[in-house]
Amino acid sequence: MTDDINELPFGSPLVPELLDQDTKISFKCYPGISCFNACCKQSSIQLTPYDIIRLKTNLGMTSTEFLKEYTVPDTMDGHGMPSVKLKTMDESPACKLMVEGEGCSVYEDRPTACRYYPVGLMNMKKKDEKEDEQHHFVVREGHCKGHDEKNEITIAEYRKQQGVVEYDDINRDWYRIILKKRSGGPSIGSLSDMSLQMFFMASYDVDRFRRFVLSEGFANNYNVDADTIKSFENDDVALVQFGFKLMLQVFYGDKSIDEKDGAYNKRMEERKEILEFRKEAELKEWKGKNDAYEIEQEKVEEEKK
Repeated sequence: MTDDINELPFGSPLVPELLDQDTKISFKCYPGISCFNACCKQSSIQLTPYDIIRLKTNLGMTSTEFLKEYTVPDTMDGHGMPSVKLKTMDESPACKLMVEGEGCSVYEDRPTACRYYPVGLMNMKKKDEKEDEQHHFVVREGHCKGHDEKNEITIAEYRKQQGVVEYDDINRDWYRIILKKRSGGPSIGSLSDMSLQMFFMASYDVDRFRRFVLSEGFANNYNVDADTIKSFENDDVALVQFGFKLMLQVFYGDKSIDEKDGAYNKRMEERKEILEFRKEAELKEWKGKNDAYEIEQEKVEEEKK
């Protein structure tokens, strides 16, 4: 039996030893430990949707401003599934949000990966099982001395201590989207450019997604009650979780949002037109390259003569 695995927030080609909530680890990090901030100086932090909500609120910015100022684009897989990482200092791998000698400048709103370290979250879905499972594993890096501290704690206690339970609960459907994408293999493969743009907006740019949900175009396609729509004006968490459900419905058919009569067929027809236009453009581009190649080959043959 094969398990489909989605690793967050850490990625690795190896399958580590999986731990349950009652597994005990020995770890402690605190100001004054010899390696304090060493992990922040070797930063590669992939952000989740709730991370961005907490960070942009802490910094008093819109999500669009935060993404521009504090993140760099990245991808999760070979099909271009978009992700974002925290920017590092100029000419240094140190996190841009770290203050030398003081530590994290946004500690109360630090990202999921920072809260979990040195524990990793792994979402798994067994073949033929409908529900996914969450497991954990320990990351050991040479610079980290926290493992040498005599502080025994269970995974459940550590997650609660670090305040990461709330993050996982809010991001849960987002993890499911990524897991479905990875576990689907060739049957899902690459999402369309339009779907990738929607994934980026609904996952990371919550303020831009808000404008989309409050637009007339959205209202023409979906039946969402007025009170719920009104709540999206000020509630980032409710909005982003609605976005997860919308993506699960649009990408994978997990219908939980009522669509207006004919909206689906109309959307499919619009997509069909876009796909046909794209196909024609690709064929035109291919023909142009092929004609240029043939002309070049003719020149080579002429020169040989």
